Amino acid sequence: MLTNYELAVSNIRMELKNYITKSNLKSLVLGISGGIDSALCAALAKPVCDELNIPIIGRSITISTNKADEISRAKNVGESYLTDFRDTNLTSTYDMMQLSVVEDVATANKDEKSFKIRMGNIKARIRMIYLYELASKNKGMVLSTDNYTEYLLGFWTLHGDVGDYGMIQNLWKTEVYEMSRFLAKNNPDKKQAKALLDCVTAVPTDGLGITNSDLDQIQADSYEEVDQILIDFILNKSKKFENHPVIQRNKASNFKRINPYNMPRNNIV
Repeated sequence: MLTNYELAVSNIRMELKNYITKSNLKSLVLGISGGIDSALCAALAKPVCDELNIPIIGRSITISTNKADEISRAKNVGESYLTDFRDTNLTSTYDMMQLSVVEDVATANKDEKSFKIRMGNIKARIRMIYLYELASKNKGMVLSTDNYTEYLLGFWTLHGDVGDYGMIQNLWKTEVYEMSRFLAKNNPDKKQAKALLDCVTAVPTDGLGITNSDLDQIQADSYEEVDQILIDFILNKSKKFENHPVIQRNKASNFKRINPYNMPRNNIV
């Protein structure tokens, strides 16, 4: 686990600055969910964009299942850290898409978890379409908000949640929380600090309406527990938690981490 968060933050910002400059980007685009991952990305990116004099464009994209507290936190983060922010409600777009592409929409059991997951995937992909259109229009790139814990759990939507550039992709979720606390503690701007801390203390959720919290889906009590189980199994090669739901989810989601699977040429010729 990280111990020097000051150094880590400095390194992340330097890497981002160099990438933006080298790629001649004119903006950054970020989906703001009201959760800790997107809030941290906004806090990390703002000083870089200010220095380079390019906008960081954010949207809180709400679709039917987003709760009022999520929307409120997203607004506070957006107004505190972003150059161009607004709340965009795409519920009508989702409703129309659902009727157009979900063949069993009239007969499916809407309360079944499998149906909720399918609809959650549609919502995530609609959000990403919106963000990529903004990035194309503004000659920028979409920031990814995934972390390493989510990556190992397959806790994202293929072709829906992954952006162009991941600042926190290789941070454990517990490190995401600690880095956010570090930034808030050392930020003299009280509004920015509060917006970030509110996301630290919030119940983690993907806003897709599948379960009440991320941890309900993962079947764990805390992200500290999740990270420790993953570290013990993957890094320490221990079999202690092999049958735990966290490890079963890791194994079951491996197809996402090798996506797209390309048939080896040797198997063809």
